Amino acid sequence: MVKYIIRRLLWVIVLLFLVSLMTFVVFYLLPSADPAVLRAGRQPSPALVAQIRHNLGLDKPWYTQYYRYMKSLVLHFNFGYSYQSNESVRTEIFSRLPATISLTVGAAVIWLVLGIGVGTISAVRRRSKFDRAAMGTALVAISAPVYWLGLLSLFLFASDIGKFPLFPGAGSYVPLTQNPEKWFTSLIMPWFVLAASFAAIYARLLRANLIETMSEDYIRTARAKGLPERRVILHHGIRAAITPIVTAAGLDVGVLLGGAILTETVFNIPGIGRLAYDSILAGDLPMIQGTVLIGAFFIVMANLVVDILYAFIDPRVRYS
Repeated sequence: MVKYIIRRLLWVIVLLFLVSLMTFVVFYLLPSADPAVLRAGRQPSPALVAQIRHNLGLDKPWYTQYYRYMKSLVLHFNFGYSYQSNESVRTEIFSRLPATISLTVGAAVIWLVLGIGVGTISAVRRRSKFDRAAMGTALVAISAPVYWLGLLSLFLFASDIGKFPLFPGAGSYVPLTQNPEKWFTSLIMPWFVLAASFAAIYARLLRANLIETMSEDYIRTARAKGLPERRVILHHGIRAAITPIVTAAGLDVGVLLGGAILTETVFNIPGIGRLAYDSILAGDLPMIQGTVLIGAFFIVMANLVVDILYAFIDPRVRYS
C-alpha cells in the first residue's frame, strides 16, 4: 500500500506539470485577449501597451515566461501576480479557499445522506409508491440546471426578495470564524441547490447497484444463515454496492473544491469558482492558471483518496 501511494504521488507531480503546461499553452499561445491591452484601459497608446507588456514580462518568448513561472512555483510556491490588481495569486486563492470548502463539504454531506438513504430505501422497497415518487423526483432534480435552481430558490426563499423569506439571499456569506450562525444560515440554500442533482444521481445509482447486489449468491447465503435482514442489507449489500458511489463522490468533491462556479456566482459566494469566473471575464491569466492548478490538484488527490478507500470498503481490492 505504501509503495502504491508513493507511485501515485509521483504521478500527481507529473499530472500537475502537464496541466500547467497545457493551461499555459491555451491561455498564452492561442489567440486570446491581450492582458496588456485590457489593463491599459480605453483607447491606450501603443507606447503604454508596450510598457505594460514589458512590465508584465509578456514581451519575452513563451518558453522563457513558462520557465520563470515554473521556477517561481516550484522554488517559492508562488503563482505569480494578478494582471489586474497586482495581488498575489496564492494569497487571493487561499483567502477564498475556506468559502469553497464550506460550500463543498456541506453540500457533500447533504447529497451523500440523501442519495444513500433514498437509494437504499428505493432498492429495498422496489416498485413501491415511495420508490416511484423518489425516482421521479430524482429525475426532475437531475434535469434542473444548477443556475436555474439557484435563481428559483432565491426567488422563493431569499429574505430580501423571496415570496417566502426564510434564508439570507445572495451576497450574505460570512466566514465561519467571523459569525458561525450567519455562516450556517447563509449557506443553507447554496448547499441544497448544489446537492440536489448529485443526491438524485447517487440515489438512482445506488438503487440500481443495490438491486443487482441483493440477487447475488452470497446475499442468499447470508439470509440462509439466519442473519437479520437489516444486517444483510447494510453489511453485505450496501458495502458491495457503494463502490461506484465512492468513485463518483471522490471525483465530484475534487471538482467542486476546484470551484463550484455556477453556485458561487448565483449566490455571490467569494470562493475559488467565483474568482475563476471573474478572472476569465477580465482576462487575468495568472489568476486563471492558479485556479486551474488548484482544481487539478484537488481532483488528482481525490482520486488517490478514493483508490485507498477501496481497499477498506471492498475486501476484494488489494494493492501490491
